[in-house]
Amino acid sequence: MKFHLVLFFTRGVSLRTWALTGMLDREIAIYRRLIEKGAEVSFVTYGGPSDLDYADRLGKIRILCNVSSEPLERYEEKLAALHCEALASADVIKTNQSYGAQTALRVARHLDVPLVARCGYLWSANAAREYGTDSDQAWEARRTEEEVFSAAEAVVVTTSSMKNDIAGRLPEVAGKINVIPNYVDTTLFCPMPVEPTPNSVLFIGRIALEKNIDLLLEALSSLPATLRIIGEGRLRPKLQDRFSHLDDRVTWEGAVPNTELPQYINEATAFVLPSRYEGHPKALLEAMACQSAVVGGDSPGIREIITHGENGLLCELKPFSLRDTIRHLITDSELRRRLGAQARRYVLDRYSLEKIAKKEWELFCRLLTRRSGSQHSRLGCGQV
Repeated sequence: MKFHLVLFFTRGVSLRTWALTGMLDREIAIYRRLIEKGAEVSFVTYGGPSDLDYADRLGKIRILCNVSSEPLERYEEKLAALHCEALASADVIKTNQSYGAQTALRVARHLDVPLVARCGYLWSANAAREYGTDSDQAWEARRTEEEVFSAAEAVVVTTSSMKNDIAGRLPEVAGKINVIPNYVDTTLFCPMPVEPTPNSVLFIGRIALEKNIDLLLEALSSLPATLRIIGEGRLRPKLQDRFSHLDDRVTWEGAVPNTELPQYINEATAFVLPSRYEGHPKALLEAMACQSAVVGGDSPGIREIITHGENGLLCELKPFSLRDTIRHLITDSELRRRLGAQARRYVLDRYSLEKIAKKEWELFCRLLTRRSGSQHSRLGCGQV
């Protein structure tokens, strides 16, 4: 089946954002696979003309950006008109996250094409954790999710717990929720013939409150280990100042391109993710795909991936528990070998890029086949 898929970026996010955070190659990988299967793909981004500079890296993916550098709200209002020629051939519209998804919904309704409301994490759950259940932010997120999920022809989430949350709040939506996890390019993220640096710990992620990096730094204070932190965020200066006594043992790498991460992962003795909560953490899955021994906080989003003692270790979100768990792992080479081997098998079985791309492709084909069977297809979508 041939079809034109239009992906709407998260509100305010650009290709430049993806590139600066090292995410660009990882995020576009699945769309390259869909193109190989016969799809046409366009990205609606919130970046200015500089987003067009990434055309060579995106290959056949069309870039629809804010070429006139309009203010955010004005760009959203004019978006359909600005990109009318490219959007006119759309067969299906997909959101990347829920924040700003009303814009994608409005365009889908205008074009009379199906909307796939995808989210890698529940905006409402994160807002409730960060600002409080009754906060304005949490209420806005819940209202947006209710509107978009109810109107979409399909809802895509990355975990069963997200599906259960939505179905509990919106029972009428339950039948159209699909669990399609995050993917890992398991040919890129794989074991390498390198010798890990002894007693070295690696963290990859945003330097943000929910990532709990201060807990990791506290645990490191009484460990005979070094720590490499890959990622950026507003909390970095405060954390560097607060834990300056660890400067000789902590390396702050900043943002690193996704394609370079396998080398860092393979060079570390252990990978640690002590987050207070996660959606479906890509960095954790990528580390596991590299056959790394991993430690995770016993928290939502992590405990659904790590089975303690089988494919990694879980710990309480307390300095002594994290410290003792890391110490146990970095001093037991046989445990690391066993957990790492199981971790890679786990990811290969469930989250390989090829398997997830197949799930996405099949979802789009089902939607479009069903729609073409019930009404005339505007675009004459090709046959399977």
